[in-house]
Amino acid sequence: MKAFPFSTHKNHISLNLPIWLVLPLLGLVLVFGVGSGFAMHYLVAPIADSPDSSCPLSASACEEFAIFWEVWQITDEHFVDAEALNYPTMTEGAINGMLNSLGDEGHTRFLSAEAAQQWDESLSGEFEGIGAYLDIVEGQSIVVLPIEGSPAEKAGLQAGDLIMEVDGHETRGWTIEELVSRIRGPQGSTVTLTVQHEDEKELVDIAIKRDTIEVPSVRWAMLPNDVALIQLDSFQQRAAEEIEQALIEAKAEGAHMLILDLRNNQGGFVHEAIGVASQFLPEDTTVLLEEDRSGETTARKAYAGGEALDIPMVVLINFYTASSAEIVSGALQDMERAQLVGERTVGTGTVLTTYTLEDGSKLLLGTMQWLTPDGRLIRKEGIMPDVEVELPAGVSGLLPTEASKLSAEELRQSDDVQLVKAFELLNELSPQDR
Repeated sequence: MKAFPFSTHKNHISLNLPIWLVLPLLGLVLVFGVGSGFAMHYLVAPIADSPDSSCPLSASACEEFAIFWEVWQITDEHFVDAEALNYPTMTEGAINGMLNSLGDEGHTRFLSAEAAQQWDESLSGEFEGIGAYLDIVEGQSIVVLPIEGSPAEKAGLQAGDLIMEVDGHETRGWTIEELVSRIRGPQGSTVTLTVQHEDEKELVDIAIKRDTIEVPSVRWAMLPNDVALIQLDSFQQRAAEEIEQALIEAKAEGAHMLILDLRNNQGGFVHEAIGVASQFLPEDTTVLLEEDRSGETTARKAYAGGEALDIPMVVLINFYTASSAEIVSGALQDMERAQLVGERTVGTGTVLTTYTLEDGSKLLLGTMQWLTPDGRLIRKEGIMPDVEVELPAGVSGLLPTEASKLSAEELRQSDDVQLVKAFELLNELSPQDR
């Protein structure tokens, strides 16, 4: 996901809207990089073009920038392999190096026009690809989670798989954008992934036929003892509506307790995060604090009309819980509305402003950072669970449909020890507290 030009149209997306981990995109798959979880705003405001004849920066900055151009010119004139001088690639590399130096790597980033289009698709909930959440960890491409019912899941792709090759090309050192562009493709076409399953040494070739993937944000099912398990995969468009509908249906089926599963949720739109939190918190409760570069903070409040203001609940989190998902879990924890079970979250704490460039590429820039209602800074720190439970290696969390098929005793014997702990905590409540 990258590009190169300089002039811009500022799209402060008040996304009312990243992954650190995977969220990058969904386009081929659903991608959200641990480092790519996202909480975004979009603004739309033009930026004045700077004069071509002079440096628009401070004198000291212009002096440093002159060194960059000197290096560029020397390289352009003297590098031994003239065919390797690809200006778009060089420009993109320079931009990425600059952005990475800011210490918001994986979140603040640059998307090419193609990658920007895939990014937009990932937030719409529909795309063409294989249907899997991917990430890059220490230069290694991995599968975070295949989407239920997707071509990826049907072909045998598993959570934790290392993607060694895509169509015969080694993936080591790829960016999440490169991984996405190689794997996504039109419906009906086929991509072959060479993967290494967790705890196995042999490599396996998996051919996957791409399809149109529609991804609802919410899946839910009833567990024994009137417990509803609601899994929220992302804060894409309509996430708050889907959570509200799931809560209405769960209560109609007799739910008296609730487990909200935010594991592997890479975030999304800030306004959707506020809408989701509003289903569990009273009107005017602070959901998050947004802090700008001057230190000024703005409180974002819950809306009225929540469907589950009093239902006892536990929230599941893990290292791949990012950005908007951290906003919601942090707010529920600060307000003592829910206990958090699982592992420390990734710590994606910047709110991105999207700047759309002339060629359709985009700059996703962290222009604010968010804090929990109690003022806790989450950037690089993450959210700590109230009850720390680590999922064993090679074990994936149960999907709602899988968990709903188990009796209470079978559920307690499940390898999904995080879900088991949440279920136990709720069932330890006295009847009057349920």
